[in-house]
Amino acid sequence: MESRRLCPLIVATLVLLLAVPFALADESLSLTVDATKTQQKLLRAHLTMPVKPGPLTVYYPKWIPGEHGPDGPIASLTGLKFEANGKTIPWKRDLLDVFTFHLDIPDGVTELHANYDFIEPDGYSATDKLMVLEWNEVTLYPAGTPAQLLRYSAKLVVPEGWKIGTPLPVETQSGNEVTFKPISLDLLVDSPVIAGQFYRSIDLTPAGEPIHHEIDMVADSEDALNMSAANQKQMTNLVAESGKLFGARHYRDYHFLLTLSDHVAHFGLEHHESNDSRLPERALLEPSSGMALGGLLAHEFVHSWNGKFRRPADLATPYYEQPMETDLLWGYEGLTDYLGPMLAARSGLWTPDQYHEYLASIAAALGPGRPGRTWRPLLDTAVGEPMGGLGFGFARGWLNWRRGTDYYDEGDLLWLEVATIIHRESQGAKSIDDFCHAFHGGPNNGPEVKTYTFDELMSALNAIVPYDWASFFHERLDSTSAEAPVGGIENGGWKVVYKDEPAHLEGRRGNPGEEFSIGLQVSGDGTVSDSIVGSPAFNAGISSGMKVVGVNGRLFRPDLLDDAIKDAKDNSKPISLLVVVDDYYRTCNIDYHGGPRYPHLERISDRPDYLDDLIKPRASAQ
Repeated sequence: MESRRLCPLIVATLVLLLAVPFALADESLSLTVDATKTQQKLLRAHLTMPVKPGPLTVYYPKWIPGEHGPDGPIASLTGLKFEANGKTIPWKRDLLDVFTFHLDIPDGVTELHANYDFIEPDGYSATDKLMVLEWNEVTLYPAGTPAQLLRYSAKLVVPEGWKIGTPLPVETQSGNEVTFKPISLDLLVDSPVIAGQFYRSIDLTPAGEPIHHEIDMVADSEDALNMSAANQKQMTNLVAESGKLFGARHYRDYHFLLTLSDHVAHFGLEHHESNDSRLPERALLEPSSGMALGGLLAHEFVHSWNGKFRRPADLATPYYEQPMETDLLWGYEGLTDYLGPMLAARSGLWTPDQYHEYLASIAAALGPGRPGRTWRPLLDTAVGEPMGGLGFGFARGWLNWRRGTDYYDEGDLLWLEVATIIHRESQGAKSIDDFCHAFHGGPNNGPEVKTYTFDELMSALNAIVPYDWASFFHERLDSTSAEAPVGGIENGGWKVVYKDEPAHLEGRRGNPGEEFSIGLQVSGDGTVSDSIVGSPAFNAGISSGMKVVGVNGRLFRPDLLDDAIKDAKDNSKPISLLVVVDDYYRTCNIDYHGGPRYPHLERISDRPDYLDDLIKPRASAQ
């Protein structure tokens, strides 16, 4: 874990600067993206770059910041043609790297033109009424120069009547054409654009805050943009609470970019001055709107400090073809996954009870719900993250035995324990806020990267409160214990218990009463998304990918399965499930009589309630 190497960004930049092929102060690349056919899931791009005669290597971005893997959507790049002086320039794809193209530039050529299309994957980033543009999807760049030294002049053409939201500074706008001010490639890729027929912008800048914050929203309907006054106040509180937590900002202004649609992929991706967040179309109209906003937007907002500004050195590569080393993702994502929900609770987006139930759910999912802990330590879930980009993701089930991105949820519990240790060892004089001030603070120079290694992170913690932090992290990162690390919850005065009453935690996948009783995650149509290895259901022969079609002799319905689990508590009969395996039926008898089990937090009466102290509002906006 400890790194004694120089930051790879610094080393690579120094080497590459010796052979920069462009006079970057005078020359820039020009990129025009035509999104007027986005309803047909097609983006058209034209790129002009200055060149010199001789061999030229051109890259399509491969390792995407924030995605932590070589998952640039190269398969969607189509129609690629290069031209110069009115003649076609042939290209060849590299035999070992499909993201790399080789050309020979003829004598007398000083400018190369590239035309290509990007096919939007169905159900990912575009609908008939909106689109999300991540610039890495439509960008090519020449080898030999760090991304921060390549300058791009970008133009975007959107359908008539559409409006846009983006952190990119606009130079000119005429009708449906927007020209942005020249910017470095790394900041261009870090500055997405949302656009749509139905658009709304809301100012979220707290009173007295000198830096502008806003939320830009696009949706598939106008009604979906009706964010309540309560949510607007809570989001403004989130901005204020972030200022209190970190004591500094590292951006010119900030844009929450929110896409509301049932026809795009739902996720969040962090950027330095914005975030690309996507929720179902009616998310803001539901009673659970605060939970949805707090669970996603607060996390991505925290990344502006933790992940974008302070970044593990091996994740700060100078260009997008260099592999990233992901072993510190428990700091990049894990600490963010702790601070995001904490700020959601401090801002009022989450209630204290929702925060409690959230912690209980992840502790349960990582304990009895994750037997893969016994063979795969937490550190390896971070080191193995690039497997997702290589096509070995975890969408095929068996998550409990494979383990997936547990450095998020387990990182949350890990950093909660850090927070309680800081409080305990300093006898209440210091808190996790002091660490965030020291580690993430400093002057606001706009978007910049300040890297760190494992040793530097440990030193920063020791500067707040002396402790054997290295041993603490090594023990937990390398552990193959079956039990989840709940020390932070217990240090905070609470414990995880199981009851037969469900928690009202919106957005949780599956029914915890089934997961933590018989050991199944079952969708509404009976498809088994996971069967916990060693659980009663698994031992009865059920595994991921099967489909439950019958419960105790009746056609499957989720409520009938719930009833069967309850009824089995009072008799000795097994729960009989009829499942489909490929084209075959199988009857599986589950010997379980413990009733439904739902995880909750319960107070430890003889310990102070520090957990709730940590989520009390700090900002005067409250």
